Amino acid sequence: MAKQLFNSSEKSNFILNMTEEKYAEIASWGLISACLMTSLAMSVPVIFGNRLDVLASAGLAVSGVFCMVLALIGAMKKYIGRKLIVPVCGMGVIFLWAVISTIFSYDAYVSLNGYPGRGEGLLAIVFYIGFFFTAVSVKSEKARRKLIYGILANGLLNSIVGLIQIFTGRISSYTKIGYEIEVNAASGLSQSPLFLAMVLSISIASALMGFVILDSKKIKILCIISSCIFSFVNMFTYSLIGVCGTLLALISALIMIFIVKAPKIKLLSLFSVIVPAVTAICIVQAGFIGSINSYRLYDGRLLWFADSYMRLTSSGYFPDSVDIDDTEDVYYTLNRRTMDIISSNPVTGTGPDQLIYPQIYTYGPDGSPESSMEDVIMYNKGTFDRVYNEYLNTAATRGIPSALALVMVLVSVIITGIVKYKKYHNQMTLCMTMITSIGAVLFLIGCSNTAFSPIFWAVAGCAVSSSGDKSGNPNP
Repeated sequence: MAKQLFNSSEKSNFILNMTEEKYAEIASWGLISACLMTSLAMSVPVIFGNRLDVLASAGLAVSGVFCMVLALIGAMKKYIGRKLIVPVCGMGVIFLWAVISTIFSYDAYVSLNGYPGRGEGLLAIVFYIGFFFTAVSVKSEKARRKLIYGILANGLLNSIVGLIQIFTGRISSYTKIGYEIEVNAASGLSQSPLFLAMVLSISIASALMGFVILDSKKIKILCIISSCIFSFVNMFTYSLIGVCGTLLALISALIMIFIVKAPKIKLLSLFSVIVPAVTAICIVQAGFIGSINSYRLYDGRLLWFADSYMRLTSSGYFPDSVDIDDTEDVYYTLNRRTMDIISSNPVTGTGPDQLIYPQIYTYGPDGSPESSMEDVIMYNKGTFDRVYNEYLNTAATRGIPSALALVMVLVSVIITGIVKYKKYHNQMTLCMTMITSIGAVLFLIGCSNTAFSPIFWAVAGCAVSSSGDKSGNPNP
């Protein structure tokens, strides 16, 4: 007989009687929404060329609220195991310290909603936690496979838009990254080429490892075709993240093949990444794209000039003291200056998504404090709103305790995933753990964003969710 609470509603009874299988079925759609909603929402401003970046936050909110409800149901039904106490506590610290940081921030509104066009305030952090706990609550192997499909679908959606941007220069904010430098950099629906590079890096890894461990021949073909497209487009982000992410995906797939003792013929799948990447570089070298005839990395111009300064007006123009075409110099400068900001406010940070505010040193040529914030920021040459090292970015904006909690969560997730694989030999657990590891490494040269982070935290949750055997069936 179905359970029923005294004077309860039909909805509360539905939750009370929800089986683990039914929950996993519903939650799998929540994880797919985490992969796709932000990109789908960004399609409107990208296609129509309007300053409607807020829609990305709206897409995040839709999937975030859905997964927050699912996470609460998972907690009520005790689907989150006691053995996950370390990542659970770590996430708790991340949330509590984000609240504390918001209270002591420069601007409470920005702390809550994130800087316009970035959208990584307290609400986004709460949604990321919701994605993580929803994924942790899922025990079904079928649901975790759906997450792989969601990652592939998101990568293809971004890549299709990226191909249009590469070969036509249209619907892009990154056709030019200097007054005479036309590169047609791909940003897809991820707001920035560097953010797209993070998304495509884990998409390549998902495609390659999906080819190794999934059974369906149609899905295997899809994985190979997808990896070709992802690798090709990723090279047109002209970023260190894109190059390193592609290499990490290749290494992860190679490790996967040997660990699961897959037929060595599957090593040929690695060429689905190598050949398109080399082809992309050759196309640039031949002078077929934009005004350039040699391939190189443009991280500095993309992150400082084209994105934060020109697209969002969330930073000042890059300083004369930095060689903007020297990737190492750009990253070193951002990291060094961020360390100074951390030393000034190590406990609570600047407030979520507010790295720019402590750097402002002038109100403009007339000295008027009534100037709009965009005007003020533009006059502050040499300022930046993001450091491309998420661990430093977290410490600077939300305090060192929050950064330590982030490290604790990621390390515990990766270790737990490895332990679970050794115990149950579940190949999907290994896949999710390796993708999480790729993301954790990319955070050293990249930063959290609304295109990448929902997918990353869903994968991290799935890395520790299964308690089943090789087939995913729960052990007695």
